[in-house]
Amino acid sequence: MTGLPILTLIVFSPLVGAIIVQLLPEEPVRVPRVAAFLLALVPFLLALVMLGQFDPAVGTLQLRERVPWIPQLGVDYAMGVDGFSLWLILLTTFLTPVVVLAAWTDITDRVRLFMVFMLGLESAMLGALCATDLLLFFFFWEFMLIPMAFVIWLWGHGRRQYAAMKFIIYTLAGSAFMLVGIIYLSLRHAKATGAPSFDITTLYGTPLTYTEQVWLFAAFTFAFMIKVPMVPFHTWLPDAHTEAPTGGSVDLAGVLLKMGAYAFLRFSIPMFPLAAQDAFPLVMVLAVIGIVYGALVAYPQPDMKRLVAYSSVSHMGFVMLGLYAFNSTGITGGVLQMVNHGLSTGALFILVGLIYDRTHTREISQYGGIWGTVPLWSAFFLVVTLSSIGLPGLNGFVGEFLILSGAFRSHPTAAVVGTTGIILGAVYMLTMYQRVAFGPVTREANRSLADLNRREVFVAASMVLFMVWIGLYPRPFIERIEPTVGVLLGRLQRAGATRHLELPRAPLQARAE
Repeated sequence: MTGLPILTLIVFSPLVGAIIVQLLPEEPVRVPRVAAFLLALVPFLLALVMLGQFDPAVGTLQLRERVPWIPQLGVDYAMGVDGFSLWLILLTTFLTPVVVLAAWTDITDRVRLFMVFMLGLESAMLGALCATDLLLFFFFWEFMLIPMAFVIWLWGHGRRQYAAMKFIIYTLAGSAFMLVGIIYLSLRHAKATGAPSFDITTLYGTPLTYTEQVWLFAAFTFAFMIKVPMVPFHTWLPDAHTEAPTGGSVDLAGVLLKMGAYAFLRFSIPMFPLAAQDAFPLVMVLAVIGIVYGALVAYPQPDMKRLVAYSSVSHMGFVMLGLYAFNSTGITGGVLQMVNHGLSTGALFILVGLIYDRTHTREISQYGGIWGTVPLWSAFFLVVTLSSIGLPGLNGFVGEFLILSGAFRSHPTAAVVGTTGIILGAVYMLTMYQRVAFGPVTREANRSLADLNRREVFVAASMVLFMVWIGLYPRPFIERIEPTVGVLLGRLQRAGATRHLELPRAPLQARAE
């Protein structure tokens, strides 16, 4: 390791912040709140430094750090960043201070402990995104489970214990299979080379039979499908989203769901290319089912938060459709859409949480006509709704356009069916917005609601700013993703997984301008 270990600082600064917050007094509650916000800004500023050091022309891992950890087993403390993880790291470090501000009045009980868990969760998510050693990745992957489960269990609503247990059981079930696959892969590498290793760049070259690839792909992919989540492994998500507090829902939608899709690109596809190629029809079908099913089930939901939760199933189906397009356009769109979904759905959960704080209900039928009462909230909610449905000029359009463009070239039927998800998304989101903001006021109490204060306006405006930026000028984002996509496609080509493969013919950012 040479120079400033920027990734280590990014990963562990939130954990240090959590320790500092825990040492502070519980009362007055403003102390842990302010401290958590200021400490959450540190990894975001460090991530901006990382962005400045990142070379957009290089598609391989950059800013690598490596220190022997358990040399007898070939385990290293190894970290790196590329176009797949870069923007997700920025998104994670950006969302955490936003979540702290959004939870300023939402969390009134055990505030200090809540802030400790949110900072600890951020550290775990960043570790999973930066780790380039499989065992280190698994450590952070499992560590994410602990703070999120406690956040749902302690500060959730309604059936929060049920939702937390369901989240734990689903995640552990997938992780058990992945751990078996990790151990087998390392032993297989040691048998072939005589030296054990968990380094992903080394394991990419492990000689595996086709049967081994199929079983290992299944072991890893089962865990990742649960985390995305893909149908039929999605049932934990609506419960977790609905019962979690606002901060927990934002982190679930903003980052945790992306871990599964990110892991497809980092592990399942490049490590087991032939098996990944043969899984093309299955993944495409499940992605399309998720798009349509999530949209159809979202429409009749009476609870705003549950509606947004099912919309995540549909949107993540779009992400998987792009990642499995097996061409530069689709994969780049899928990676960008992970960031877009984190912004738009995270903002939706924040705004729903803010209005819930005022009305203590999320039932759509209990609203109506509140545009005249809370115009600032209604305006922000409209922009975020339009972002979610992919209005041109906002971030959602760019990602969905690239995904469908790539999918049309690899599997036109899946792209056509998937396009119906955009139409259905507009139907259920705009219907919800119309019932909430327009029409007659259905409750007298809604006539005296307080509009957003300065803190809440800052939270909403900061997220809308990035939605507009990506929607109008996506080039800085695309040009840092595409080189890594090219490296992945080249790896698939060398492995002989070319049945559905389309190699890039021209720089994507040039075609997107």
